Formats: sequence, structure tokens, C-alpha cells
Amino acid sequence: MAEFVNPFSGVVPGRKLTDSELLRAIRLTLAAEQEAVHLYESIADVTDNKLAKEVLHDIANEERVHAGEFQRLINILAPDEEKFLADGAEEVNEMAAELNGKDSSKESEDDGDDIPTVGSLRK
Repeated sequence: MAEFVNPFSGVVPGRKLTDSELLRAIRLTLAAEQEAVHLYESIADVTDNKLAKEVLHDIANEERVHAGEFQRLINILAPDEEKFLADGAEEVNEMAAELNGKDSSKESEDDGDDIPTVGSLRK
């Protein structure tokens, strides 16, 4: 479970967050949304109750929307964020291409169906 230092413990009443503090607080909320998705999907995985499964998956998807909102806000508040995310995505694309025996220098034009999954990596 993710644990972060409380970004508000040293905040003086009436003082507003600095931009740096705000960014850290938003990152914390993003982590909380991802953790909530994990929790709801985990509960849905261990029940056979169809209604509970449907409700839990619906709530998990709502949390994923919230995560997208927070990520977009981070991208606006930290202009270099998208470059870091793109760099990370490219590294994974290169690893996936190597596993699939493809030339990683070529940009894939398909829909990504050949990217390995956890199941296909077990081989």
C-alpha cells in the first residue's frame, strides 16, 4: 500500500500551498485513485456476486476517470511531465519490441495487439 508523507502537516492555517506543494498533493491524490482502483478490482475478483462485481467494476472505472483528471492536471502544472511519461512509454515499447523480435527503431503502425501481456510473458 502506498504511503506518503502528509503534505499538509506543516501547513500553517491561512497559508496557501506553494506550486511545489500543490503538485506533490496532486501526485498523492493520483496515487490514492490508483490504490482505490486496485482495491475495488481486488474485491470484485474474489466474489461471485454478480451485482457486487458490476458495482465494484463501475466504481473502479470512475476512479480511473479521476486518475485521468489528476494526471492531466499534473501535466499542466509540471510542463516536463509529459516528456518523462513519453520517455517511459518509449522504453516499454522498445522492450516489448525486443520481446516480439521486432526492430525497436521502427514505429508500430498497428493497434498494439502484438504488445506482450503478463500472460504471454510467462512462457
